[in-house]
Amino acid sequence: MIQKFLAAILSVLFYPAFFISLIIFHGIQVFCRHLIGKKAHTKSVEILNFFLLRCINLVGNTTTYINNQHIPEGKPLLIVSNHQSMFDISMIAWYMRKYNPNYISKIELGKGIPSISYNLRHGGSVLIDRKNKRQSLPVIMNFGKRLQAENQTGVIFPEGTRSRDGKPKKFNETGLKLLTRNMPDGFVVPITINNSWKLMRYGYFPVGGFSNITLEVHEPIAIASCNFEDLKEKVERQITMAIN
Repeated sequence: MIQKFLAAILSVLFYPAFFISLIIFHGIQVFCRHLIGKKAHTKSVEILNFFLLRCINLVGNTTTYINNQHIPEGKPLLIVSNHQSMFDISMIAWYMRKYNPNYISKIELGKGIPSISYNLRHGGSVLIDRKNKRQSLPVIMNFGKRLQAENQTGVIFPEGTRSRDGKPKKFNETGLKLLTRNMPDGFVVPITINNSWKLMRYGYFPVGGFSNITLEVHEPIAIASCNFEDLKEKVERQITMAIN
């Protein structure tokens, strides 16, 4: 109860800082994209995510990045991660910024949210209607082809929706299969995120506090090294076994 009380007090700092960051960086993104160029826009998004992570520090949370792996450079990469909160994207965007990750996101997020919607529409990510396979499947397939052709990095959360208690959900194989099928020269980079679900343990208010949120990178797997079923099983096992 004491932690929840303190989190409620600190949330009064969190929400203004969070929304002000989104509003300010929306303008910065527009300026960078139209007047400076793509690289400046990308850098502005990286800095936005740095500040969004600082917002959760205001509620007593810390973030830890664990990466003892060699991630291939100059190759198509597919980051596959479990999904616990909206801040998973900021964690990946900031700590994996060297690889300029782009996302598969639900179409509803493409409008109405300062900074976030703008970047999803213009930063290289793709938006899918999860209720419409005729729309979503070709978009995912073409996304994989682009990652392959341009040696880019994509991110997918195969659980589909966030885990509200941190427990892993069953992986949906459709998107993962479409992407890896179109990225024969690529590598899957499994990532486990722990404790970000605690940010929403009380709902939207107060923001959960006083947790250490971790992002752990596992050994990359060459897509061509095994068939899809073995690849999926290996990736899912690596990710879920590291969830605590």
